[in-house]
Amino acid sequence: MFQFNYGSGATFLSTWGVWLLVFVLLFALNEVTRRFKYVGLFTFTVLPVVLSVLWFTVLKDTTYTDWFHLAKVYSATAGCLGFWLIRYLKGTNKKTGKEWRLADKKWALCFPPLILAINIMEAVARDIEVGIQYNGGGILSDGSMFVLGGPWNFLNATAGILNIITITGWLGIKLRKKTAADKSQDMVWPDMLWFWIIAYDLWNFTYTYNCLPGHSWYCGFALLLAPTLCAFTVGKGAWLQHRAHTLAIWCMFAQTVPAFIDKGAYAIQSTYNETALMFFGVISLLSNIAVLAYMVIRTIKTKTNPYTKELYTNNKKYKEVAAIAE
Repeated sequence: MFQFNYGSGATFLSTWGVWLLVFVLLFALNEVTRRFKYVGLFTFTVLPVVLSVLWFTVLKDTTYTDWFHLAKVYSATAGCLGFWLIRYLKGTNKKTGKEWRLADKKWALCFPPLILAINIMEAVARDIEVGIQYNGGGILSDGSMFVLGGPWNFLNATAGILNIITITGWLGIKLRKKTAADKSQDMVWPDMLWFWIIAYDLWNFTYTYNCLPGHSWYCGFALLLAPTLCAFTVGKGAWLQHRAHTLAIWCMFAQTVPAFIDKGAYAIQSTYNETALMFFGVISLLSNIAVLAYMVIRTIKTKTNPYTKELYTNNKKYKEVAAIAE
């Protein structure tokens, strides 16, 4: 599915080594930004402002300025900031003297699924755009890479829409209990379980393989694996927060140093194999159909509205996450 670009002395092992370095750094930077309150605030407020000045001045002729890349970096950063506010913003009502937290406001809990859905729809729109405008192949309008549009784009776009439909139980979002080992106060989402995350990862990897083929080795493989591994290990239940952090960090890096993934020694080029493109498109769609079927079955069986209540409360993994939440 991939072919290695061995320019400037790169080898098979060194290319894998760079991939591993990217993966480790994404995992580590997520750990730092989630565990240290003000490091996270700086990373998702001050840093993008400073970098934005560079993108539109010094780097304007070498970085991405098309709608998609800008929408991606700013929507991911907005998500990180919104999640930070949910985790830490609190105060005292002057009239009643009672303390309040943003995490306890139901309207605030609508933000995570909304920003997630927007992020997915951006990619769905891109898949459709590539499928229509680059059917049979062509260079993207920004000149960054060749893409091969085809039916796989529409299969994956459908999978992305199903992925949005199957987002459930967001009013059950809570904060993680502080412990001696972890005082991060992660934003945990018990109803967002492993099967939805895996379906999302398959959809998102397929999207990158379809629409960002020269970047999918890093922004598809490494970037998706880092938050998923964290959500299944040290940061249980907080996949969306981890995903937003790693995505925003990666997008800021890619906007600042685009040559690393576009034409550097460790850039990985797609083989544009139509069989592989179709395979991933079908797997992406089938996995999301399976999640939708399970959601419908649970909805009928429990007579629960999945958009106003939590749906998977009987699940063992749900109970594990709920147990570490406040």
